[in-house]
Amino acid sequence: MTRTMTGESDMTVMCDGRRESATLTAEEPPITGELLTPGRAARELGLRGGEFELAAQLGEILTLPPDPEARPGPAGPWRRRRVPVEEVRRLRAEEGFPDTLRERLRTVGAAEAAEHLGIGAGRFLRLARAGCFAPVRFYVNRYGTVVWLYLATELTECAAGEPELLRGDLPAVLRVMLDGGQDWRGRKWRSRRVARLMGEAADGWESAAVIAAVLPPEELASVVEDPMERSVLRRLRPTLALPGASPAAREAVERATTAEEFDEVLWYRVNLSRSLDRARHSQPAADRLRHPTRPGDTSPTGPGDVPFRIPASPTAPTASATATVPAPSLPPPRPPVLAHTPRQPPRDS
Repeated sequence: MTRTMTGESDMTVMCDGRRESATLTAEEPPITGELLTPGRAARELGLRGGEFELAAQLGEILTLPPDPEARPGPAGPWRRRRVPVEEVRRLRAEEGFPDTLRERLRTVGAAEAAEHLGIGAGRFLRLARAGCFAPVRFYVNRYGTVVWLYLATELTECAAGEPELLRGDLPAVLRVMLDGGQDWRGRKWRSRRVARLMGEAADGWESAAVIAAVLPPEELASVVEDPMERSVLRRLRPTLALPGASPAAREAVERATTAEEFDEVLWYRVNLSRSLDRARHSQPAADRLRHPTRPGDTSPTGPGDVPFRIPASPTAPTASATATVPAPSLPPPRPPVLAHTPRQPPRDS
């Protein structure tokens, strides 16, 4: 995270977010029309860019997808999304606005989170590594360290729902995980990010591209053997997080956004196969490649299809964000390419 101060402007650059500026335009023209750009909606709500994006990810504010016929802009598809004026008016009419909205969007690092819960920093770190909390954002500091951020309201809800985690000995299952060196912070963030992006996907190919984005290249090549299908997935690949400015930051971002442990890799491979099966059924890859802005059939699945959910892992110790895709009959998936030899865990906090 880089923070710059110029006059009355205060800007924060998040590794996985956007430039957050607290500066508001001095004279904003009156609202006209039914849709607003994200930047204008953020200013109307008194939110920084990163706060607004987080609000959209959490479902606090509705955003509409861009016109499929619109030309891609340099800022990417996110900046081309639009916000209904009524959404802005609804939030501004809330009692306590804007403080109540900002409180729902407040994120905290590990030290502040521990203080928020009334526990030691070491205990919070152990709980976070064991997957008891799902980070909502992260950034890479100047030392190449991944810093995870948590939603303050979710920490409060966890403390109220499972107070036994804050005092006394940790449950045996969590101790076993921690003794084995497991760290679920990255996979919990990836699960949350994938679930959100899949909720925005327009068709099976976009859903498949979301899942493919978290798989290592060798795993993706193993699941998707057709070069044309890989081209479609590359073209539709969403941005999970913005790349860092330095080589160390870019490496840290890549580690944070890529599935690594054997069971997580296998889980995403299975779901990619299922999503591809639906995509092929609705629109051939060649047609999707010729018309990258025209999604295929987005109609609901047939009565024989069973919803399939994507948690962080089949053995997640706590509940996590999920996404739903159809589950047609498939042959047993191939095992992951990895043997599996994990890379050295990154320095983080």
